[in-house]
Amino acid sequence: MGVEQKLGNMGIVTTKLEELVNWSRTNAMWPMLFGLACCAIEMMAAQASHFDMSRFGMELMRASPRQSDLMIVAGRVSRKMAPVVRRLYDQMPEPKWAIAMGDCASCGGVFNNYAILQGVDEIIPVDVYVAGCPPRPEALIHGIVTLYEKVKADKFVTPA
Repeated sequence: MGVEQKLGNMGIVTTKLEELVNWSRTNAMWPMLFGLACCAIEMMAAQASHFDMSRFGMELMRASPRQSDLMIVAGRVSRKMAPVVRRLYDQMPEPKWAIAMGDCASCGGVFNNYAILQGVDEIIPVDVYVAGCPPRPEALIHGIVTLYEKVKADKFVTPA
């Protein structure tokens, strides 16, 4: 009793190359371990067993930007930390994505002063904003699913 008897004659499976590549990008996304403030605890909780981001292909958070393709900026970014965030983002291989997690990363939060960036989008391009102070792990997972939908809709650009 082989696989053929169980499944029947399946023939050839066809799909578009674009859909296959985008499917593989979403199911093997590796986020970078990068927490700056209280939002990092909620990010760690989303990775833990109760919420389990592993079911989305994120088995572990990478500590190296060269092995990551998703930067989750969790917390406030000070002006002193901004060049480090930009350098880490630049070291990530293409294609790369960024999520601003929490009010501080999105718009500065309650820190309306000269020392805190009023949104991480001043230094890196942000794909998804996750609201909350701090946002719950469910909100981060919703942001990741939103990013997945965006990546799955990406089109290949043909050179001109």
